[in-house]
Amino acid sequence: MQMQRLLYSPLKAATERGAVASLAVHPFLIVIDGLDECEDKDEVQDLIEGMLTFFDENPSIPLRVLITSRVEQHIQSHLNVPGVVLTNLVDHCSDDDIATFLDVLFESESRRNAVIRAYVCEHGEWPTPQDKRKLVKHIGGSFIFASTVFNFIMGAAAAHDSATTPMDRLPLTLKMNPGLDELYSQTLGRSQHLPHFLDIISTITHLEIALPTSGIAELLGIGIYEVVNVLVDLQAIIQVPGTDDVPVTFFHTSLRDFLSTQSRSGPFFAHPRQHVRLFILCLQCELAHCQRIVESPTTSSQRKPGAAYALQYAAAHLRRVQHLFEPVESGYALQLCHEALVLNPGAPELIHSLALVTQMRANHGGTLVELEEAVSLNRAALKLRPLSHPDRSQSLRTLGDALMGRYGRKGRMNDLEEAITLYREELKLQPSPHPDDRPHSLNDLGLALRVRYQRTAITADIEEAITLFREALESQPYPHQDRSESINNLGLALWDRYRRTGCTEDLWEATNLHREALDLRPCPHPDRSLSLNNLGLALWDRYRVTRTVADLEAAISLHCKALELRPSPHPDRSQSLGNLANALGDRYHRKGDVADLEEAISMLRETVKLQPSPHSFLSLSLNSLGLALLDRFQLTADVGDLEETISLLREALKLRPFPHLHRAWSLRCLVMSLERMYNVSQALPYLQEAILCCEELLTFHCPVGHQDRLEILDRLAALLQKRSTGATGQVEDDLDYIAKLKTEARQIRELRDGSRSTESG
Repeated sequence: MQMQRLLYSPLKAATERGAVASLAVHPFLIVIDGLDECEDKDEVQDLIEGMLTFFDENPSIPLRVLITSRVEQHIQSHLNVPGVVLTNLVDHCSDDDIATFLDVLFESESRRNAVIRAYVCEHGEWPTPQDKRKLVKHIGGSFIFASTVFNFIMGAAAAHDSATTPMDRLPLTLKMNPGLDELYSQTLGRSQHLPHFLDIISTITHLEIALPTSGIAELLGIGIYEVVNVLVDLQAIIQVPGTDDVPVTFFHTSLRDFLSTQSRSGPFFAHPRQHVRLFILCLQCELAHCQRIVESPTTSSQRKPGAAYALQYAAAHLRRVQHLFEPVESGYALQLCHEALVLNPGAPELIHSLALVTQMRANHGGTLVELEEAVSLNRAALKLRPLSHPDRSQSLRTLGDALMGRYGRKGRMNDLEEAITLYREELKLQPSPHPDDRPHSLNDLGLALRVRYQRTAITADIEEAITLFREALESQPYPHQDRSESINNLGLALWDRYRRTGCTEDLWEATNLHREALDLRPCPHPDRSLSLNNLGLALWDRYRVTRTVADLEAAISLHCKALELRPSPHPDRSQSLGNLANALGDRYHRKGDVADLEEAISMLRETVKLQPSPHSFLSLSLNSLGLALLDRFQLTADVGDLEETISLLREALKLRPFPHLHRAWSLRCLVMSLERMYNVSQALPYLQEAILCCEELLTFHCPVGHQDRLEILDRLAALLQKRSTGATGQVEDDLDYIAKLKTEARQIRELRDGSRSTESG
């Protein structure tokens, strides 16, 4: 009524008198911005209906109305009529506009800010083009968020932040939340009560690529109308096309982050277990497609969107959450694969899926027979995908994974070497820049090289692994869903290098990386226990450097939490038991509480039971249990503990043939234990064995120039001195040998003392 009296009637009267023509050559324009923000839907509908009626009755009136609004059903349905032009701005990418906006802001600030000018003079352009691209992608088309990000970088909202320059603050903006959580919760609440709501929302969140409503319905086995019914009131945050063949997408990337974080989304949380459901749904969809072709041979073999998605992306869902599969679910998946292969024998995608399921079952408490079958199936799938096949890289990866799994069980180097070769070929098929698959290939190869480094101590392997992990991480900026994996891998590789070189910078960086990975894996993330474990290890090592008790207590707490997330028969339970036991052993050494030592011994015994030979961690667990029993022997003088210690350390040494990275440590531990047994029993064979172990250390592991050579020279001389007093017939030879060892030890000390004098001077 107000529009009629204040606008339509006066304009109509003026037009009829000819007054409007003298005022303007073109029609008048009224802009109504943000119509969706009006809370009274009835008034909005009355406004639109009155407007349409006026134009129907007065088609020649020189007036146009431009309405901007989010896609709301009560608005769209009334405007979707002849005479109204509807334009969907989601198809207009505003990234170029955002980039221009940021360029202007940064250029202006650079002229005024002395710190930025100094940085540019020293380092060149800032922000770099790569930094700008990351910012634009993270901003996601929101000018308000772009302004907030810029103000944060320039310090307007970071007066007390430890990142004191714009250059320091820029990387932090990639973790900023655009502040839309309240809007998301309110909007999602409109459809929360509807059937299939959470299933549909979780599916859209976890899909590898966006699907249209028809594809979502096909995958979930429900009607298209049921999908539309849930989404129709969510169009303020989810782009729902008007047709069934255009993908459903999120307006802003932060919605996926919101739905994937339980602490933020609450009842709308898209649980990672949806990947389990999606994998099984993909197999069901593939089976239905095969049945349709067999039952109606004349029917077109062209796949519907859901079936096409199932064929290409089923395996991706399985890889993301292998640890979350229950035995009954993996068994059902196995059954679906076999049924589909009966209808479509020789299909490489089905053989690929069957191999993955078989391998998953083998890795989670399955038999060696299943593992061998997984390797065979993966070889068959690879043969069906020759060099020119677009999915060859997938088969290279899964065969490599299967061989790595068999290496973990059997310890055969040829499996590890073949896996590395396959991963190298996989990486060549994903040249840079390849945003989707290259990071996975980088991580695959890096992990295999890290395993080989742990076996052979080849420094080039760990250096290459670190380079690969850094590239993978660089290509997965926050909030990339796989960023935490690359962070974790890089942290572990740096930790390995620290343990080899003693460079504390590697340890500090590894600790920070594992903290970030843990933050990105909130409960119930399937890999949270892994990050708890790895951060615990890093803090444990940091305690050994700094002797800060808080680090040790934090490490114990983290390992306890990891163990809680790995109940029996979790495949990584033994790892958490061993790590917690070792940390408790250190607390026993620091505080002297015997209860810590007894608990550590109990846990290590369970660890060894869970790691039958040739488990890759068995030697580590045997060594740790032996040292814990040695600690108890020193406390109780129970020779039985010392005898068991020597037996365990001998077994660990056999599992670490030269040039195993940790053989030297096993030799040191065994020498120490054998010497103690000789002191107790005076039985010469123990002393002879200790001397042989010490000689191996000196010859093969601590060559001239090694930082530990002096220690081994002194230890060997002391052992020979004991033998020389035992009237063994080797007295004269031992004395000459001792003199030679002491001469070299004296020369090393003189060199070190001279070096210290030079430094102090």
